[in-house]
Amino acid sequence: MFLDVILADKQREVAEREAVRPLDVLERMAASADPCRDFQHALQKPGLSVIAEIKRASPSRGPIRPDLNALALAMEYEAGGCAVISVLTDGPHFGARDGDLPGARAAVSIPVLRKDFLTCEYQLWESRALGADAVLLIVAALERHALRRLISLSEKLGMCPLVEVHRQDEVEAAVDAGARVFGINNRDLHSFRVDLETTRRLRPMIPPGGVTISESGILGPAEAALVRSWGADAVLVGEALVSSPNPGDLIREMRSGST
Repeated sequence: MFLDVILADKQREVAEREAVRPLDVLERMAASADPCRDFQHALQKPGLSVIAEIKRASPSRGPIRPDLNALALAMEYEAGGCAVISVLTDGPHFGARDGDLPGARAAVSIPVLRKDFLTCEYQLWESRALGADAVLLIVAALERHALRRLISLSEKLGMCPLVEVHRQDEVEAAVDAGARVFGINNRDLHSFRVDLETTRRLRPMIPPGGVTISESGILGPAEAALVRSWGADAVLVGEALVSSPNPGDLIREMRSGST
């Protein structure tokens, strides 16, 4: 299964990175990083918020836009009115380059989410050192005690944890762990099947005051409007924007069609 494979790869990658840059070095880097921008507040403004993603490839589709310039694309996204930039930082499976996240963050004034398969404290310190304002925590990839611990450390470091769920029991685990921002992934990470109805089914389980983001399968204004009608506060859009000749226009269309 894809998730099992990538988590095994990630464990090896983290061990290699830690051998080169120990935790104490990351802690010093994190201490000198710019203060975090408010990720949750950015998603709570009137209308549907768009989280615009930067990635060159995906396991399900393969290469999408291998030659993209992360800095230029981030600026184009912001000009189009997105609320947050999401940057995939996994190299082997998504084509990321080491400078993508810090470069994108320096190019914009809005929060930047580090989207990766984060399972340990080292990766959270690394995220803050890179300049991330928020991090993705996938419930399906974490034991319950680890989820609670990583949410706590993320918040201690000033980063907002976006806690991703796909099933009812995962929502319950996220709520129990103290999540405030929930990403409902319409894609099953084991089968890769996408079903927008996942947002409709799980949205009523999000506690009052929680922020709900619908992820995967958002191709344009029609899908954005649909999940908005089910109560989503935001959408996370990757492939549709990366492959669009005019991503800024597509962001504006999704926002204007979902108010």
